[in-house]
Amino acid sequence: MIQCPRGTRDFLPDEMEKRRFYENVLRNVAKTFGFREISTPIFEESELFILRSGPNVLSELYAFKDKGDRSIALRPEMTAPAIRMFVNEMSNEPKPIKIFYFGQCFRYERPQSGRYREFFQFGAELIGNANAETDAEIIAMAASMIRALGLKEYKIRIGHIGVLRQRLTDIGVPKDRMAEILQKLDKKLYEEAEPLLRSMNVAKEDIVSIFKLTETVGGKEVLDSIPGDAGDYLRSITDILAAMGVNDIEIDLGVVRGLDYYTGIVFEAEAPSLGAEKQICGGGSYSLSELFGGEKVFSTGFAIGFDRILLAMEKEGQVFKNEGIKAYVVPASEDMKLGASKVVAMLRENGIISDIDIMGRKMGKAMKYASVARAEYVVIVGMQESEQDAVTVRDMVSGEQTLVKIDNLVKFIMN
Repeated sequence: MIQCPRGTRDFLPDEMEKRRFYENVLRNVAKTFGFREISTPIFEESELFILRSGPNVLSELYAFKDKGDRSIALRPEMTAPAIRMFVNEMSNEPKPIKIFYFGQCFRYERPQSGRYREFFQFGAELIGNANAETDAEIIAMAASMIRALGLKEYKIRIGHIGVLRQRLTDIGVPKDRMAEILQKLDKKLYEEAEPLLRSMNVAKEDIVSIFKLTETVGGKEVLDSIPGDAGDYLRSITDILAAMGVNDIEIDLGVVRGLDYYTGIVFEAEAPSLGAEKQICGGGSYSLSELFGGEKVFSTGFAIGFDRILLAMEKEGQVFKNEGIKAYVVPASEDMKLGASKVVAMLRENGIISDIDIMGRKMGKAMKYASVARAEYVVIVGMQESEQDAVTVRDMVSGEQTLVKIDNLVKFIMN
């Protein structure tokens, strides 16, 4: 028997119904913030992701040569394709540009709980300006999405990468080694960061001060310890977020997101129910378009790990109630099949989710199937009823049966 590839999954109808429901929750929130949906190819030129993340990303890519000997990769994330699309097709449109997307991504890594080689990402990009209002808008939308999904326990942590970049510059870290150090600090790999910093002749006390800086965490009160423009900028963002009703945030200068293109605000959301691997959302302000041949434009965006946030909701005990069908039409005999087909067609034309017995089941087995299918009503099309231009409708919850004129059937079921 052929199985699906390691790190991928099949989604059965009940699971797909749940996933589509929550996808649309995210879409609806994005639309209320004035964002519009885009879609980009599931594969791109490999160079796009190398420019975005550096050559080390090659080890994680599903990359291959196509028949034209072009280097192609399945997308490992969706920010780079979105900005590539902006440079190609939207750069002359009025700013700001607010876009969102949802789709599959692929990374060749070890599968584990909540992490797959084929995974799904919901994200948004606000392209056009670098200011506190832009950053606050994107953080507020991410917070609104998490709340709309119903996740109870979560934390949003906001930092400013400019603080750490400036401090690393001040202590003598070369610009071309900055990303390497930031990636270690992002993952709190202090034991690996320390020898690297020493190899750059950074003093012991400066190394200690850097590590201490990444552990600056707290509420708005810690903003007083953040000097200069970065502290003022963070203060402006928290004030705007408070005005928008977003107060459940934490200032954390240890949020680094160690990629070169991040320029200012960075933020993450985490769900404690997931344990050590608890991140469900991440983003920040960045400049990426110039890498892809466009003019330099500042943007802010984020991505939600859709699989991980669904897992967090499940671990909190959330149960999704699948709807089932509204009506299941059963012909009482062979002679009633055409009449049953007419009835189910009428229900469907009126937007009522309906199914019909096409297996020739006896009435008892048809009722059992209707129960498994979570049908709200069973519509029995019988000879005696048809002589009265009526059908028998059984309420599958109460068990009550009612003779209903066919002309009144739609109204009866919809009520």
